[in-house]
Amino acid sequence: MCPLFSPPLFMQRYQFVVDFVQAHGSKKVLDLGCAECSLLKQLQYHGKGVELLVGVDKDSSSMKTRMHSFAPLSSDYLQPREGPLEIELYQGNVTQPDPITRGFDLITCIELIEHMQLEDVERFSEVLFGFMAPSAVIVSTPNADYNPLLPGLVGFRHPDHKFEWSRQEFQLWAVRLSELFGYSVSITGVGALDDAHTDVGFCSQIAVFNRKPSQNDPTNQHRSRGEPTVYRLLYSVAYPSLSDNNVLQRMLVNEVLSQAEQVKAAWLSGEWAAKMAGAREPYRQGGDICVSLLDVWACPQVKHLCGTLRRFTEALVGERRVPLTPDRQAVIVPTEEEDEEELDEEEEDEEEMAAVEARCTTTTTSVATEDWEEEITHSAVGELTACHVLAHD
Repeated sequence: MCPLFSPPLFMQRYQFVVDFVQAHGSKKVLDLGCAECSLLKQLQYHGKGVELLVGVDKDSSSMKTRMHSFAPLSSDYLQPREGPLEIELYQGNVTQPDPITRGFDLITCIELIEHMQLEDVERFSEVLFGFMAPSAVIVSTPNADYNPLLPGLVGFRHPDHKFEWSRQEFQLWAVRLSELFGYSVSITGVGALDDAHTDVGFCSQIAVFNRKPSQNDPTNQHRSRGEPTVYRLLYSVAYPSLSDNNVLQRMLVNEVLSQAEQVKAAWLSGEWAAKMAGAREPYRQGGDICVSLLDVWACPQVKHLCGTLRRFTEALVGERRVPLTPDRQAVIVPTEEEDEEELDEEEEDEEEMAAVEARCTTTTTSVATEDWEEEITHSAVGELTACHVLAHD
């Protein structure tokens, strides 16, 4: 079995977007024609620094098959992200303007325009570059010049395609839009067989638009946070992150209590040693053990969460879950089993965490696979036959 493209062509397109996001630090990304949200999934896990992911597609059924997979996992609460992340999915026609599509760093249109009538492509282009006006746009579409190299292909690559442009047609379209709306553009692509076929270009051609700076910068208009005026919200979720003070405080409390317990256990076993200069040895106070805050501060994760010793101590003042000695120099750690009242407090904390998870808002109201886009395999006698490449259009 010998695939025509490795990785598969659809993964090469997604990786192209991921690489762009990582290289340019795009924080707000909108995927038009998101279908089953496969690209959004890639950006969720590999788009470092992304804070907002939005998908729009006119077919709500394709999004509904995947949207609940974006729900945060238990691990997302146990180990929150450093920065915020919100994901929103909308049903809507991309040829119609909606204020929620403004203010994005990057808008992607991956194998989308070829599914439109040419008059709709013109209307879509005006909405995309004139109304949405993102900082950057990535558009991919099939390269008709490459089609003769695809074994078994008759006609277009997918029955829903309304057209497929040659490299020259695509370039003329891209250059005209860049000049009309104040963008620079570069043409590239993904999917090439070998050096012998460089004259036909890439299998998927890609245009990368970057908006030129100007005094009347339309992206100075911040994205509307209100209700969509044309599109319909299907799903919305906000992930727990350390940028949320409540999440940060909870993480800090957990780390402080864990570190204090470890120091207590080491001291009781006779293995304690000062973690840093000036740390005080744990001592007994009644039936409890008092662990110096400096010993707790020696924990790298605690330092990471607070940044400075002053912020660390200030965060613990008045924190009922972390009892301190009167001089506020040590954490009081019980040596006996927690009483029923403490267990009740733990249950309250768990209920509070469940409430945080419930705040992930879900409103109940795919990328089509190209027929041609199949893996090419060699039979035992060397003949080429088609097999599915599972490439998303």
